[in-house]
Amino acid sequence: MGRAKIKKKDTFIDMTAMSDVTVLLLTFFMLTSTFVKKEPVQVTTPASVSEIKIPETNVLQILVDPEGKIFMSLDKQQDMQAVLESMGEEYGIKFTPEQEKRFTLATTFGVPIRSMQQFLDLPEDQRDKVLKNEGIPCDSTDNQFKSWVRNARNANADLRIAIKADASTPYSVIKNVMNSLQDLRENRYNLITSLKAESEN
Repeated sequence: MGRAKIKKKDTFIDMTAMSDVTVLLLTFFMLTSTFVKKEPVQVTTPASVSEIKIPETNVLQILVDPEGKIFMSLDKQQDMQAVLESMGEEYGIKFTPEQEKRFTLATTFGVPIRSMQQFLDLPEDQRDKVLKNEGIPCDSTDNQFKSWVRNARNANADLRIAIKADASTPYSVIKNVMNSLQDLRENRYNLITSLKAESEN
């Protein structure tokens, strides 16, 4: 006797719920993620076991590359504009509204103040190329770094200072940065490091 053929039913899976969950997760990650700032130089931070988080707002970041060049960044455009105006008054430089706008939109700055006008007049792609070869002066004869920090603090008293330096940056450069901060009575700051992996026993 022949076997009766059982008609196969088409399996239907409703993917509506899965689509809803996917969209919700995507929206959540987009809204909670923070964008990494474009930096003029790549630095490899030293490793440490500290897990202290750097605040996301009101941060003055000091970036020091392996050659000792210093760059800075602020997270608020109004702070950027106030600092540039203060530096212009201190050094007798008048910036145009277009130059101020370009400065406030920059993620990082780091050229001598006397070159700032020429730098801001360059197209964006050329500014990126020039910036990595410059740096804020921080020596005994011309310590513009102290002026930038002082004016940044005057613009926003709630600023937290964070230093991000390459692991191979000479100690003398870091010491000079810290001494400059100490001269301004800025004795509290964070050092940005990468998390050291625990060694297996």
